[in-house]
Amino acid sequence: MLKVFLVEDEIVVREGIKNNIAWEKEGYQFVGEASDGELAYPLIRSMKPDILITDIKMPFMDGLELSQMVKKELPDTKIIILSGYNEFDYAKQAIHIGVTDYLLKPISSAKLIEAINKVREIIKKEAQEKELLIQYKQDMNGKTVIEKKNFFFEIIKNKLTLLQVLEKGKKLGIDLAVGAYSILLLKIYSKNNPYEYSGYLIAAIAEIDDLLQNSVDVIKFELENEIKAIIIKAENEKKLEILIKTYCNRILALLQDKSDIEYFGGIGSIVTRISELQDSYHIANRAFSARYFTKTNQIINGSMLEKVNTYHNDMIDMQAIDSEKMNKSHLDKFLKNGSKEEINHFIEEYLLSAGNVNIKSILFRQYIIMDIYFCITAFMESIGYSKDKIVAELGSFYNLEDFIASVDASKKYMIRLLYKAFTLRDAIARQKYGEILKIAREYIQENYDKEDISLNTVASIVNISPTYFSAIFSQETGQTFIEFLTETRMNKAKELLMCSNLKTTEIGYEIGYKDSHYFSYIFKKTQQCTPKEFRFRGKE
Repeated sequence: MLKVFLVEDEIVVREGIKNNIAWEKEGYQFVGEASDGELAYPLIRSMKPDILITDIKMPFMDGLELSQMVKKELPDTKIIILSGYNEFDYAKQAIHIGVTDYLLKPISSAKLIEAINKVREIIKKEAQEKELLIQYKQDMNGKTVIEKKNFFFEIIKNKLTLLQVLEKGKKLGIDLAVGAYSILLLKIYSKNNPYEYSGYLIAAIAEIDDLLQNSVDVIKFELENEIKAIIIKAENEKKLEILIKTYCNRILALLQDKSDIEYFGGIGSIVTRISELQDSYHIANRAFSARYFTKTNQIINGSMLEKVNTYHNDMIDMQAIDSEKMNKSHLDKFLKNGSKEEINHFIEEYLLSAGNVNIKSILFRQYIIMDIYFCITAFMESIGYSKDKIVAELGSFYNLEDFIASVDASKKYMIRLLYKAFTLRDAIARQKYGEILKIAREYIQENYDKEDISLNTVASIVNISPTYFSAIFSQETGQTFIEFLTETRMNKAKELLMCSNLKTTEIGYEIGYKDSHYFSYIFKKTQQCTPKEFRFRGKE
């Protein structure tokens, strides 16, 4: 029931309007009255009426001044001005302020309620449009996820000025204007297969997302390979330290009893400038890369990484090394699931596990390089590459002495090997993506008319998690899932508009929109005209 407030200095007129209209019967709630704008304003601020009826000529504060103040404080409140002065200047000022209607006195109760009812229709229409816009933004959320991811890396790579960061963040609903920051990298995945889609995994991710999305202290970004980058922020470093502990404990509490999933997190250093977030990310990434060497289901603080129990022993006896017993599972795991951004940190940790003393030995560096080379070769063969192709891409050992001449040269060579390996691996993955996307597209084109079709349902068809599927779909097609679905539906809608006698409501239903208003809204948003206008154009 819409709330109505009346401001009128003439008591006879005010009482007449108040008592001669059956407000509740007409569907309104008469919430208050006042004899002038000065008395009315605090009451209006408190009661927040949907419709304000005000006289224009009043002592202390006139109707135009009151309307201007109300519009500034309560922009959604609709204002009807009553005036005994048929002067253009008043009407012109009223229009400029944003008054909804301008009525001349004397006015009958019937005419006034007729005007109020028209305003009610305007309010209903605006409310409906707001609901449609909210639904549209929710549907298009996949695009925002991509924009946020790109924004995150722009920050990390210091590609934006402070002003650009703040302005771009504001457009994305991100507030970074605080005193201290830290980055947490987090990955949650199936225990048996990192890319497996399961109800347990989706439920666990949803719980974490709910925790993070309902707080002003954190900003969540979805990165590649289903990694979440979380900026935790606070007024100062002391408060941030408390927040980091709080969120880590909450995440661990939500995930600790879920035996079908695994997780790992890395926390970056605390920084006080947006430009220093890249330093926090570097430390977080280093800690995050330790997941290949240490136990899972924990969150490691990068600043305390040296305290983590990795597999290092500085006193390795070279003569006692048994290559069969050396733990290659870490490298194999990294080759399957790692990313190019983690290579540097992985090599640092991998060499650390060999021991600082041993890595200074040319003989040992040669052994490590050859071991990595053959491990990569075996992995490349397992995913379908021939030996000739592998050697052509990775190179041979003709210049091995150059690669083992120094610790730095050895590191650079290992990094280069892994980078080439990941490039080859990702090329195979893209072929796999092509098959996944083919199945997904075919499913969408055959089921676009189902109202319940969603990212989750299509992801389940190709048996991967929704987040991973969304990333693949956007990366390979240049469209988000919902953009492709909407485009498919709109193409069918245009076909039906031109080639059938179905009503707009029926067409919306035929292509999967059970709400005809939302169908019309989406059509106009994407085609820049209404369904009726589109149909009319075809008949011109």
